[in-house]
Amino acid sequence: MGLFAIRDYRNLFSAQVIALFGTGLATVALGLLAYDLAGPDAGAVLGTALTIKMVMYVLIAPVVAAYADRLPRRLFLTLLDAVRAAVVLALPFVTEIWHIYVLIGVLQAASAAFTPTFQAVIPDIVTRESDYTRALSASQVAYTMESLLSPVLAALALTFMTFDWLFVGTSAGFAASAALVLATRVPDARPSGLTRVWDRLASGIRAFAAAPRLRGVLALNLVVAASGSIVVVNTVNFVRDGLGGTQADVAWMLAASGGGTLAVALVLPRVLDRVAERAVMMTGAAVLVAAVLAAVGTAYAQIAAWAVAVPVWVAVGAGMALVITPTGRVIRSSVAPAGLPAAFAAQFSLSHAAWLVTYPVAGWIGTAAGFAPAWTVLAVLAVGGAAAAAALWPRERASAAPSPARV
Repeated sequence: MGLFAIRDYRNLFSAQVIALFGTGLATVALGLLAYDLAGPDAGAVLGTALTIKMVMYVLIAPVVAAYADRLPRRLFLTLLDAVRAAVVLALPFVTEIWHIYVLIGVLQAASAAFTPTFQAVIPDIVTRESDYTRALSASQVAYTMESLLSPVLAALALTFMTFDWLFVGTSAGFAASAALVLATRVPDARPSGLTRVWDRLASGIRAFAAAPRLRGVLALNLVVAASGSIVVVNTVNFVRDGLGGTQADVAWMLAASGGGTLAVALVLPRVLDRVAERAVMMTGAAVLVAAVLAAVGTAYAQIAAWAVAVPVWVAVGAGMALVITPTGRVIRSSVAPAGLPAAFAAQFSLSHAAWLVTYPVAGWIGTAAGFAPAWTVLAVLAVGGAAAAAALWPRERASAAPSPARV
């Protein structure tokens, strides 16, 4: 039976795609809203908003994981989608910067609970290893299609409407996602066997500390965050003020990064059938380090040209796909089935802890001192993360490939 012949997976995947495209539209709109309210200080506003997002992700995801085996997951996911739909619908009415911060806090609290719960459901629905691998790849393709097509759709929409309407599209996406989740048979989580809340909170983190492969993943999270922050936080000011572009040009630049991710994601499933995850992910880290160093070079040389900037954005997208796509496989092969919800929540929180460091660097330092100093700090973080990953995750012999329950 093929992956998409599994009805429940098909519903969940459709829900993910719809919600992602809505989120993509909101991402473009949020950047433009920040620029509309703050002008040249938009990077700092975005940096603060995204820092709030990361705080929510780091604090809330482990708590949700601690109670994952006690929650009716289908109703929980549906409720979270409904909350996100309502919050996003309020964003067009924002008139003050602090309004953005409050609404982003509520929105991202719901997302912080939704994403690890959703990720932990997939291995319970897709039980065959080969199908699960393809489910991970399909999920990454969905993320990459969103990062490519959402900015394109936003660019087209912005030619005949204001960015406020993009928030309406996001709200509709979350509502449709909620309906699909509600129509899906979502199994409740397996009992973890842990009774104390602290044990539940710490179990996923202990799994990462115990497995060299997962310690390597932690270091690679920093490489992804350091490079990705340039795209997420600095694109709007770089395009509008540095390149002299329009609102639509901001969307097209984000689409360029998404194009790099898509090109890699389309070929990666077959590559992962033959090449070890470590080799793929370390290659991605090298690509990301090279892209950040190129960005630093262009910033110090004061080169503001589309022909130079676009390849850097494309490389960031490609490198992120190489690192992120195999991560789910690494977690599943390193943790026993009962520990997967906690492990996915730990990865969710720990990876976003890295973004919690890099978003303020890109936003606040970029606004106060310029792109060159900010990107230099991000380059140091990316190089350090790549070096740490190489040291923490030693090469594994083919005969010693980990089993699904190995830690």
